[in-house]
Amino acid sequence: MTKLENPVLMAVIGAAQGLRGEVRVKSFTADPLALGDYGHLHANDGRSFEVLEVREGKNVVIVRFRGVNDRNAAEALNGLELFIERGALPDEELEEDEFFYADLEGLDVVDGEGKSYGSVSAIFDFGAGDLLEVKGPGKRPVLIPFSETAVLEIDLEGGFILIDPLAAGLKDDENGKPFQPRPNS
Repeated sequence: MTKLENPVLMAVIGAAQGLRGEVRVKSFTADPLALGDYGHLHANDGRSFEVLEVREGKNVVIVRFRGVNDRNAAEALNGLELFIERGALPDEELEEDEFFYADLEGLDVVDGEGKSYGSVSAIFDFGAGDLLEVKGPGKRPVLIPFSETAVLEIDLEGGFILIDPLAAGLKDDENGKPFQPRPNS
């Protein structure tokens, strides 16, 4: 059983596919077919999974793991999150506007006046663009768009994200109206 020190979510297992133990997997890698290139994947309960085969499916990849040989074993994995150690990610330099989601979690969220709104507790993508979940002490989490309009600066070394609270939907304008983006002309 392996406990990761700095886990990075790589994939979530979905439904079983066929009778031979294959599963449908939502991969969070840049190339979903490269899921096996990162070595063994690990579940929070300490189990380790070796990818034997990966092929394209509709909106997912179909994966066969070592030791998962029938439909019953595959069905038992439904919903399981798979991680790797942060250090197993490539050391290549990211572009200026690229980030690993794991590096954003825990960053403080502040505006230009220094007001804190909490910290990033999760990142979601429901299909219409990434959202940052921001949780402040004693407050319910809120979702803000992870866009250039709402997120003005990301300072990983400084440990903060600078936002425009109006564009992020955290406050109304001086007339009490919520932010409305301008249409492209």
